[in-house]
Amino acid sequence: MIRPPCFWSDPQARLLPRLLAPFSAFVAACAANRQKKPGWKASVPVLCCGNLTTGGTGKTTVVLDLVARLNTREIAVHALTRGYGGHIKMVTQVDPARHSARDVGDEALLLAQHCPTWIGGDRAASARAAVAAGAACLIMDDGFQNPGLHKDFSLLVVDGVVGLGNGRVLPAGPLREAPADALARASAVLLIGEDKTGFLPRYAGQLPDVLQADLQTGAAAKALVGQRCVAFAGLGRPSKFFDGLRDAGVNPVQCLAFPDHYFYKDRDMTHLASLARKADAQLVTTPKDTVRFPPAFRKQLLTVSVGLVWQNASAPEALLDKLLNQRSA
Repeated sequence: MIRPPCFWSDPQARLLPRLLAPFSAFVAACAANRQKKPGWKASVPVLCCGNLTTGGTGKTTVVLDLVARLNTREIAVHALTRGYGGHIKMVTQVDPARHSARDVGDEALLLAQHCPTWIGGDRAASARAAVAAGAACLIMDDGFQNPGLHKDFSLLVVDGVVGLGNGRVLPAGPLREAPADALARASAVLLIGEDKTGFLPRYAGQLPDVLQADLQTGAAAKALVGQRCVAFAGLGRPSKFFDGLRDAGVNPVQCLAFPDHYFYKDRDMTHLASLARKADAQLVTTPKDTVRFPPAFRKQLLTVSVGLVWQNASAPEALLDKLLNQRSA
């Protein structure tokens, strides 16, 4: 795997962050300048689930949770995402029956299984297409730093295990922009998991409303308790998936980590199948990984999803009430 520099996660690191500080200042200034541009305002509410760091924080899991809640309310929600990793760059509605992960990206393909989903780097153009197609609410998977589309509510997602790393902007740290700028624009922060880096006290004076949730491994994991399995995942932090399995009582005989959004090659599939066969074990992975495989190989996989358990059960519904009511007021 390509791993981020160790000093990105070490607030005590001094030498390299200081040497890179001029470059970080330039990146932060560019990011701040981008936000001065007014975004196109859609005729329907827009909710953005974004993050501050490079790599995954669990945004797609959050989006899926909120999409399910909006579906329960019978609100026609459409998802917008860039389509990271896919080769289609123009505004396109994702069709799971026609598109592959190589076409539109794994996240887009996964989201399209739950609601109409649009890809494209121009978020305003994607929003216009979605509204024209009947969307009554838009939810963005990423795009917090993209000023092209006005957001009615911005939820900043933070992984409790890694927090904001050393708190510095690229390349001196893992952040896409200065924390103060991001926190000032956020409507709320969602901290997922235990706060192991002291994120909450460190930024206490700058935080908007703080919501908290934990990851919960899906029910499919119950079938694996006491069984032999080989777990693998290509995520921003694959250990989240492996730890979730163990917390559910599943003890993989082997865990394999791949890069985030990794497209598995024929040799990878041969290797995985061989490992499972030799260990007399079931191959287990995540929904995001499953959609990156051809349908024939998916038959060999047990897909275990991960969901959210909100610490305050009423918090996500109150969030959606606020989003929807501020537009109708």
